[in-house]
Amino acid sequence: MFNLQLLIFDLDGTLIDSSQDIAISTNAMLRHMGRPEIDQKTVNSYVGNGVGMLVRRALAVEPSAPEFEIAQDYFIKYYRRHSLEHTRLYPGIRDVLAELQSSGYKMAVLTNKPARISTDILGALQVTDYFFQVIGGDTLPAKKPDPIGIETLLKESGVDLNDALMIGDSDVDIQTARNAGIKACGVLWGLKPESLELVKPDFTAADAGALLAQISGTAMDAAVVR
Repeated sequence: MFNLQLLIFDLDGTLIDSSQDIAISTNAMLRHMGRPEIDQKTVNSYVGNGVGMLVRRALAVEPSAPEFEIAQDYFIKYYRRHSLEHTRLYPGIRDVLAELQSSGYKMAVLTNKPARISTDILGALQVTDYFFQVIGGDTLPAKKPDPIGIETLLKESGVDLNDALMIGDSDVDIQTARNAGIKACGVLWGLKPESLELVKPDFTAADAGALLAQISGTAMDAAVVR
């Protein structure tokens, strides 16, 4: 397919299904702030741009509002304690990661979730060793869709941008890849697959097996190649 060497994965909606824990934590924050709860689908639509944007959208306030910092701090503390109650790897992901590692690919995680929470979740799910680096939304001066995360991973891995692929479930991930000048795969099982229509990925994968097949080049379905 390509001369791929580096695979950069989004976390929420790509590797892990964290939708229920995020929704529960969001509603806990809203109750704490005296606001009405919102449904999980709405919360899912707020995910992808980091904790600050999630809280801002849920509260419908600007970051300069007095209650914003209180709400954000509460959400982070609550979510840190409850982030693994329902969160699981998506079906087939563990096997895909094992196969890709055995095939010699370098792999990393690039997420807008705070780094500490991200590494705690990956550790608890026992997949940390598949990744040489985990970059969170608070690791670098800017988060996705800024290209700094991908640029950092390219430098650390020594891989040329033409040999890297970003894999994610939202327009934020695809735009990040575009901004960095690398190819992008959109996964259709995540939290916001409908947003992929906003920024077309180079190709899509309907499930973990399809993702593995396309990366390895063993089965390239023309219907999903854009």
